[in-house]
Amino acid sequence: MSVQVKIEPSWKERLQEEFDKPYFENLIAFVKQEYRSCRVFPPGNLIFNAFNLCPFDKVKVVLIGQDPYHEFGQAHGLCFSVNDGVPFPPSLVNIFKEINTDTGAPVPQSGNLTRWAEQGVLLLNATLTVREHAAGSHQRRGWEDFTDAVIRILSRERDGLVFILWGSYAQSKSYLIDSSRHLILRSAHPSPLSAYRGFFGNHHFSQTNSYLAQHGKTPIVW
Repeated sequence: MSVQVKIEPSWKERLQEEFDKPYFENLIAFVKQEYRSCRVFPPGNLIFNAFNLCPFDKVKVVLIGQDPYHEFGQAHGLCFSVNDGVPFPPSLVNIFKEINTDTGAPVPQSGNLTRWAEQGVLLLNATLTVREHAAGSHQRRGWEDFTDAVIRILSRERDGLVFILWGSYAQSKSYLIDSSRHLILRSAHPSPLSAYRGFFGNHHFSQTNSYLAQHGKTPIVW
């Protein structure tokens, strides 16, 4: 049986093979049961928000996170991003600080990164759902197999992308990326626990834009 996933058509075409695999069927069964039995984030219609806002051929940058935010009203399907009006989580505060230092761009009023997604930044969490108050509760259920496939397909079928890997978990995905065809940027994670150990001063935002410009692509307005 083929799982019917509501996702942007260019992604559906490339990921259909994953949707047809037994692990994905099991994953969707688990996720549906979780949404029925407890509060899960993001809202069901936003699970694939990162893909729907950033079609396959529009991707320029891939930013890899781990898990959605697990408190009410925060997660909306884009890693590190929160809905308008939601206080900035600590990692996002540090991301905006580094953008300000690196590029001079002012700290924005909203932590909603839809504006990045629409410019070609795929804001990809490795795990796309989470139970309320329970960080990591949907890990190792199949999402990682799916998002690893996404990274692999982008590496194989596109050229000149920037992959931004913050922290050891994101960096563990580097083996999926062909570094001869893409730029991989690595640093410490922006979380307050590690930001001073190499996230601040990483210049990833200006480096990304230099690389995009060198490859004839419009830089991102961070």
